[in-house]
Amino acid sequence: MDKIVECVPNFSEGRDMGLIDQITAEIKAVKGAKLLNVDPGADTNRTVVTFVGSPEAVVEAAFRATQKAAQLIDMTKHTGAHPRMGATDVCPLIPVSGLSDEECIQLANQLGKRIGETLNIPIYLYGKAAKKPERQQLPDIRQGEYEALPEKLKDPAFAPDFGPAHFNAKSGATVVGVRDFMLAYNVNLNTTDRSPAHDIALDLRESGRAKRDKKGDIIRDEAGNAIKISGKLKFVQGAGWIIEEYGYAQVTMNLHNYHVTGLHTAFEAVREEAKNRGLRVTGSELVGMAPKEALLDAGKFYLRQQGKHIGLAERDIIHIAILSLGLNDTSPFDPNERIIEYAMQEEKDELVNLTVADFVNELASDSPAPGGGSVAALNGALAAALASMVANLTFGKKEYQRHNRLMEQVAIRAQELKATCLQLIDLDSDAFNGFMTALRMPQKSEQEQQARETAKQSAALHMTDVPLTTLRMTRDLLEIIEQVAKKGNSNAISDAGVAALQAEAAAMGAYFNIKINIPQLADAEIRTKITTEAETKIKEIGARKKRVIKQVMKKL
Repeated sequence: MDKIVECVPNFSEGRDMGLIDQITAEIKAVKGAKLLNVDPGADTNRTVVTFVGSPEAVVEAAFRATQKAAQLIDMTKHTGAHPRMGATDVCPLIPVSGLSDEECIQLANQLGKRIGETLNIPIYLYGKAAKKPERQQLPDIRQGEYEALPEKLKDPAFAPDFGPAHFNAKSGATVVGVRDFMLAYNVNLNTTDRSPAHDIALDLRESGRAKRDKKGDIIRDEAGNAIKISGKLKFVQGAGWIIEEYGYAQVTMNLHNYHVTGLHTAFEAVREEAKNRGLRVTGSELVGMAPKEALLDAGKFYLRQQGKHIGLAERDIIHIAILSLGLNDTSPFDPNERIIEYAMQEEKDELVNLTVADFVNELASDSPAPGGGSVAALNGALAAALASMVANLTFGKKEYQRHNRLMEQVAIRAQELKATCLQLIDLDSDAFNGFMTALRMPQKSEQEQQARETAKQSAALHMTDVPLTTLRMTRDLLEIIEQVAKKGNSNAISDAGVAALQAEAAAMGAYFNIKINIPQLADAEIRTKITTEAETKIKEIGARKKRVIKQVMKKL
């Protein structure tokens, strides 16, 4: 899984678009970072920027944007309605996919240290990256705002985590941290009255509502504070409002931890509360962007509700989520634009995106890539797709109900293997091209010769490792194909047989590519290790394929 981080820096400038454009241009210039949104506010004199990318790219883009903000923004002249303490006021990092909170915390430390030491700006770590309990909440650090910094920095207890412990008049101070991804999510009701929408929000949001007596008066404790009745949903803020443009009420929520309270959890909770009030949910609205996982979780939930299994293609699961949540009710929901991982994908001339005819024609050309390695990976993808098909044709059938759980597991694993094999189609071609690039490196001097040999060996190892990965995938493929051959729908037994043959073709194709590429490796120990593994696996695969074909022939 690709590692993706979201960054949402807030800059203390919301009126001069020329300055804002210069700051965001720094983000756009970093390869691997993608600018998603720029939201300036004149009254707050503040701009919220959202971008995503690989961990390295995000840290680099965040530093460059902070550096540019330090050059352009003078906090001695700044006024605005929003609390602030620095030119780059706050810079949270949010793990989207492929990395843990701990990894993101390391990135926050890396970024904070670089900003503090390079730009001489006091840096405070907050949220999950906080080094002190009293610095977990942003408002606690920002208390008194920019104007309070000169005196606060004299207190050793307020010493920054990175950077100088003295006042930077022009840039102020910056807070860097790690927080969970927040989903801004609204559920639509078939009413034009705000009151029931807000009433539902009070019942659901974590902070709940004030407890009242029989007269309707708020019950308070000895200190005079209102006693609260906690809401039903964890990590949720909520309220009710009217969308004048569309003429209906919404329960508007911020989901601060979608792993605990997901889109489907919030949607179903609102639906139940609405029903209790004689109302109906008509759909919902996701504001901004969401991680793919949030939609997949919802899609899987509704597939389960329908008595179906979840071993479907990723896009199909997301389509079910969109339909079930009614995400097209307020405005069109395009997954390619609204799901972070999809929005990050750049248009590339990838083999996997070609039509069948175009791929075959490219294969038939005089170019050495794509070649047998890519075809081997394609065979693996076809084998996985056929295994998934047989499992899908088995699941839910009355005569095969005892195998439902197994078929779901097979379908899920088949989808995973299919996705990996599809990636290997292009990886194999890229590996060969990388090796050819290394061969074309200059070798006039001894230094150039050494650099060329180092690059050549690295590329040769990659060129061998890709088909070895295909070979390993094939072993797993035949394991699930054997399951559908034994217990799958007998009407699709021929498809299980074809899947086994495709898997064997993938294995043999990968094996041939390993054999032809391995002489390029100078390290004898590595050659022996790879050769031994390849020989062992090809024997295992051959034996398993024979068992599957024997099983298929019995049923034909």
